Amino acid sequence: VVLVESGGGRVQPGGSLRLSCAASGMSIRSYAVRWYRQSPGKERELVATITSYGFTNYEAFVKGRFTISRDDAKNTASLQMNNLKSEDTAVYYCYVPIGGFGTWGQGTQVTVAS
Repeated sequence: VVLVESGGGRVQPGGSLRLSCAASGMSIRSYAVRWYRQSPGKERELVATITSYGFTNYEAFVKGRFTISRDDAKNTASLQMNNLKSEDTAVYYCYVPIGGFGTWGQGTQVTVAS
């Protein structure tokens, strides 16, 4: 499977972005999808998870602001990010536990700045 993220960009604090993760090569409908992010000088951290059944979980620092979803018909997953803060600036990655170590996308940059 190959994962490709899109939708990143630069927004002002309080703004919104919607990230997409498109999978190709095989269906991801049977797998959980996770979004991670990594800021310069920091370790990669989990942001949100959606199971194959559609159950969702969010880290405390995004709960109430971000929404993870999936469209198995399109083999995609999304992360709607609202009320963005400067500390949300990072490269965002989607991840699916397929393969020995799982599969990562290449990442998409999100910059929140005025």
